[in-house]
Amino acid sequence: MNIRRVAATASKEWREIVRDRLFLALTFLVPTSLMLVVGYGLSLDVEDIPLAIVDRDGTNLSREYAHRFIDSRYFDFKGYALDRHSLPPLLEDNKVRAAIIIPENFQKELLAGRPVVVQTLIDGTLPFRAQTTKGYVLAMNTAFSSEMLAMFISKKRGIPLGQAARSLRPVKLEARYLYNQSMKSDWALAPRLIMVILMMTPPFYTALGIVREKERGSIYNIYSSTVSRLEFLVGKLIPYVGISSANAVILWLIATQLFGAPFKGSLLFFIPATLLYIICTTGLGLVVSVMVRTQVAAMVVTFIVTVIPSMLYSGVIVPISSLSETAQVTAHALPAMYYTNIIVGTFMKGVGLRELWTDVLVLAIYATVLLTLGYRMFHKRPNT
Repeated sequence: MNIRRVAATASKEWREIVRDRLFLALTFLVPTSLMLVVGYGLSLDVEDIPLAIVDRDGTNLSREYAHRFIDSRYFDFKGYALDRHSLPPLLEDNKVRAAIIIPENFQKELLAGRPVVVQTLIDGTLPFRAQTTKGYVLAMNTAFSSEMLAMFISKKRGIPLGQAARSLRPVKLEARYLYNQSMKSDWALAPRLIMVILMMTPPFYTALGIVREKERGSIYNIYSSTVSRLEFLVGKLIPYVGISSANAVILWLIATQLFGAPFKGSLLFFIPATLLYIICTTGLGLVVSVMVRTQVAAMVVTFIVTVIPSMLYSGVIVPISSLSETAQVTAHALPAMYYTNIIVGTFMKGVGLRELWTDVLVLAIYATVLLTLGYRMFHKRPNT
């Protein structure tokens, strides 16, 4: 491989990119825009759930019970409803997502030591949100019930209320969240978006850059030149690897400075691992470019092989262990999952090569296979 010819090919490709000012601007604007739009628009935090309450008892205990939900940051209280018949229109119009119906004789039954049934209506159109809402309701109801039971024990035995409350919990569970103590979804999602965007954009750039040569007919200049296949492909890929590397730096700054995601790992490990991932995804674009002949086809194929795997089979939204067996096999066959492990490890856990060497190795194998496949499929004398 002649380095001068590689440099000349890379220089020619860079001049073409710079000459197309719109394409050059989009190569930097698209990743940044995606990071900002998706980062601010996608959140796994379930808070400020619109809530309505029907209090058919109107006593001190029923109001105290209602205020457990009204004063919670997880619920956005929209007001009291007159009766249960006024709740369906509110739920249908999405004005509320949950409703609490406190029955008559709520206080009387509780003071008599009898259980009371409180009905909860939850909008189930979004299962994840509905399950989380149910968890909030159950937790607040359990806390209220424990306090009521402690009050009864305190009165019956003549002991302090605190002692009665402790007697109800012989085993006290204390949960400690590791790596993300504040449980902020931004800290978890922003770093993972780097993986998603770097899975999508480098293949697009590479595929369009090579297919554009085919559509313009300038690829025949390469066919008739002394530049070898390897020199041409390496020269074509260098500018796009450079642009994607610059985008990776920008995305890292947005994740850490704008979204506040902590970076606990080593840049000396993260930078080479990210560069390897970029080479891997660029190789994916190379394979696509030699398979199609038009830019439209290149965009469609690249979208299918990058966007869907990066979102569904990478662990960004659904953990890999929660996927079906077939989906888990698919996830392990794609590079997104392995770079997600690197992202999570370096940002949240502060681990490095010793713990993540297998993921780096798989990315290296994946990049080698893709680049080799692209090289084998590219011919200076195209099939007719």
